[in-house]
Amino acid sequence: MSNYPQNRQQKSPFFKREWFSAILFLSPTMSIFLVFIIFPVFFSFYLSFHRWNMFSSQRAFIGLANYAQLLHSEEFWRVLTNTLIYTLVTVPLSMAVALAVALMLNRKIIGKKLLRTAYFTPVIVSSVAAAVIWRWVFDPSFGLLNHILGLIGLPSINWLNDSRAAMAAIIIMGVWKSLGFNMVLYLAGLQGIPDHYYEAAEMDGAKSWTKFWYITLPLLAPTTFFIMIMSVISSFQVFDVVFVLTQGGPLGATKVLVYYLYENAFKFFNMGFASATAYVLFAIVFALTLLQVRYMKSKFHYTM
Repeated sequence: MSNYPQNRQQKSPFFKREWFSAILFLSPTMSIFLVFIIFPVFFSFYLSFHRWNMFSSQRAFIGLANYAQLLHSEEFWRVLTNTLIYTLVTVPLSMAVALAVALMLNRKIIGKKLLRTAYFTPVIVSSVAAAVIWRWVFDPSFGLLNHILGLIGLPSINWLNDSRAAMAAIIIMGVWKSLGFNMVLYLAGLQGIPDHYYEAAEMDGAKSWTKFWYITLPLLAPTTFFIMIMSVISSFQVFDVVFVLTQGGPLGATKVLVYYLYENAFKFFNMGFASATAYVLFAIVFALTLLQVRYMKSKFHYTM
């Protein structure tokens, strides 16, 4: 025991050098993280209590006035409703389609690897580039989608300029864009289910639907839980698709929360109000995530 302080003193220069080297290697990443993540988070929170147009050096403290103005704004509630509609349709639809595709690709079929790659391709395509392509697909005169509708005897739809159809167009692209990512997660979940569960069910005479409902779906609960949380967060943050396809129109039919935030910050230069909007958005997403976590924990128990 008497040699312990001496050994510690002998080792301390080495540990100091290691500590210094670790800090040195981490400093570029930490600097970027502090400048582009930590500082904007706290600065935007500070701005949410001020009135500032981004060009003036004066920042007037107004307390909770930005939050009060936001909560009393009819446009905010309309934009929140649009965001909720987009989320409530896109999330379950994308999850259902992704699960169906994953079940298909989990079987022994010809060209399975090629199909998996094809379905995953939209994930790695830039959202802006994809939106430009979808503008052509939704074109009312020579778009691919209206051409298909014409082949089956249905009338053409002015997808991006009709307030009743514009949100549907945004949802279609949202489902297409997220399909590949959700499919890969479901495939990983399906391949983690032991075969002996299905073999035992077949010995008891279980049909395909029974095996899916009582074996596959319950054992996919953790995967479904993760996909649901990530999909809801992603849906509330949708921006680039709206920006390229509709710019919030027509008549505000597709204006969502992040686009509303963008308008106030970089069109009207009301940085304080935009910062308050950002924190209200954070509070909504955080609350929904907590509700999902509590609900899923109470309903599903995963044991293998």
